[in-house]
Amino acid sequence: MVIMAKVTIIGATGNVGMFAAHAISAIPHVSDILLYGREGRESLLQGITQDLIDSFAARGTDIETSWTTNLNDASGSDIVVITAGEPRKAGQDRLDLALGNAKIIAPIARTIGSVAPETKILMVTNPVDVMTSVALKYSGLKPNQVFGLGTHLDSMRLKSLIAAYFRVHVSEVHTRIIGEHGDSMVPLWSATTIGGIKISNLPEFSHLPVQDIINSVKCSGQLIIQNKGSTVYGPGEAIASLVRTVLGDENRILTVCTYIKTEVHGIGDVCIGVPARVNVNGVFPVTIRLDESEVIAFRESVEKIRGNTRKVLDALEE
Repeated sequence: MVIMAKVTIIGATGNVGMFAAHAISAIPHVSDILLYGREGRESLLQGITQDLIDSFAARGTDIETSWTTNLNDASGSDIVVITAGEPRKAGQDRLDLALGNAKIIAPIARTIGSVAPETKILMVTNPVDVMTSVALKYSGLKPNQVFGLGTHLDSMRLKSLIAAYFRVHVSEVHTRIIGEHGDSMVPLWSATTIGGIKISNLPEFSHLPVQDIINSVKCSGQLIIQNKGSTVYGPGEAIASLVRTVLGDENRILTVCTYIKTEVHGIGDVCIGVPARVNVNGVFPVTIRLDESEVIAFRESVEKIRGNTRKVLDALEE
């Protein structure tokens, strides 16, 4: 278990990066937080840092907090959270951001791989499945060291909606969404339980508005962006939960974006959302078996992401 850890947040001047820093500061294993932003953002970085330090003082948290515009300062980081890039705008698909953000992520990943070869990279930048592949390739790190937020938050959104429908505490619901963090996401109803009971064995399941719920999950981020400009608290807390799982060596099975080979019905060679064991050594995909309809949907999602990833990686080489 990591006792005293350094966490670097790249893109700390953005809304998600700022809130993620605050959420991560509550993790007992974190001793140092480094906020990175591009040159020209020095005053903003200084202001954010001081504001966080004040909040830690009020809370009684003792964390070394600093800022930088030099990526080399990420040396010694146990986890590097990357939120840098252009945010999604209202009406914009996550994949619309792909090549532009890839040009930002590739050099960042290359530097992180050089100055912090033992670190874990947590990718948040959208489209997260493609960006995780970019970070994996350009960092030169091992697959278990590079993972993305992926469908972790989508799974939590689905969990919340199911809990509300069945009028149970959210902790009683276990479910997950795999595949793309986007339109081709695949809900695993075959692996969904409430109070340990398979959801299909509950009479109320026949009345569950399945498609409406999935549409709600798919549109959740877009709706938040339309109403308040950006998603902040959901992603920020989801990021912190993953950082806590790694640093605490918790060995939880979470649905994150990671590189898979053949773990899901022989489908793979792509970074995409799947169940994985998460601990201090990184992320390790879990071999699973799905219902036939889920396999078909997952294969389609993988082919979509693999195609987009190939286009982006090819364009970066030009």
